[in-house]
Amino acid sequence: MTEAEPQGTAPPGDPIELRLRRALGDRSIVLVGLMGAGKSTVGRRLASRLGLMFRDADIEIETAAKLTIPDIFAIYGEPSFRDGEERVIARLMREGPLVLATGGGAFMRATTRERIAERGVSIWLKAELDVLMRRVRKRGGRPLLQTEDPEETLRGLMEVRHPVYATADVVVVSRDVAHDRVVQDVMEALDAHLNGARHQGIAAQ
Repeated sequence: MTEAEPQGTAPPGDPIELRLRRALGDRSIVLVGLMGAGKSTVGRRLASRLGLMFRDADIEIETAAKLTIPDIFAIYGEPSFRDGEERVIARLMREGPLVLATGGGAFMRATTRERIAERGVSIWLKAELDVLMRRVRKRGGRPLLQTEDPEETLRGLMEVRHPVYATADVVVVSRDVAHDRVVQDVMEALDAHLNGARHQGIAAQ
């Protein structure tokens, strides 16, 4: 696992986009993390920078089911949703290379982690609780947060999921800064992971 603290940009030479496309080959970039981490927003911008397709697993699930995710949870329950999510991600991983934003619970399934490892590079967008809460409060429709104390629920999800997210190939902090800054952090961290951390601004561990 490579973890990057936000610093400077890569020095002159081959454009970072070119280095990444060359190093990725036919592998996909898969963004994982909790709701509110910015996976979809960062993913779209990252895909644009790299000239890759972008796919949002949640949107793909809703399209396949012809239902919203809250409706899937309400009608069929979470286990059924997770089964469908696993199938959709397996299909998307065969369509690479692309940038894929996954739902918060997707990476918790061992079979999904295996498929991602076989055909992609996983990146955990890690955010602090207060950052996540500010973001999720702006948008409704989060089935797992329909509780009396959403913040405590989210804290519980962090405790359970963070150890699994930490097995991702790369970790990048998702901060309250411009989205393009986080995209740059992701690209530099990915460059370090794929190309041996030879570039300024990356701390590999």
